[in-house]
Amino acid sequence: MGELANCPRCNAVFMKGTAAICQTCVKKEEQDFQTVYGFLRKKSNRTASVNEMEAKTGVPEKQIRAFVKQKRLHPSLFPSLDYGCEKCGAPIQEGRICGSCTEEFGQNLKQLERNQQFADRIKGQEKPKAKTYYSSEYDSFE
Repeated sequence: MGELANCPRCNAVFMKGTAAICQTCVKKEEQDFQTVYGFLRKKSNRTASVNEMEAKTGVPEKQIRAFVKQKRLHPSLFPSLDYGCEKCGAPIQEGRICGSCTEEFGQNLKQLERNQQFADRIKGQEKPKAKTYYSSEYDSFE
């Protein structure tokens, strides 16, 4: 059973289940999607930018980009669609982060691995010194 929550969009109280927003907002979101999709189905509008879509449909840019991110609208079919990289906000058409952020993460990961290898090497050199017993008396080997 769902839990009682406030809708993050309209602040209405609803039972949180599979949807994170109330039924009224789900219906509004679906209407917005149908409006945008209907606009894009016209051949002349397929190359429209997100800003043009917002101006002609009245659906907020943020919502249009959310449809792309949710894969409800595919950039392969509509080449002008994009959404922001989760790290820097650069426009991307697939994934969660852009190429430059992916590269930066890779470099940071390599640096962390080098640091870990260096730390392991230092730990390996700091072996406890063995205690040696020395005696001043020697037996003669005759």
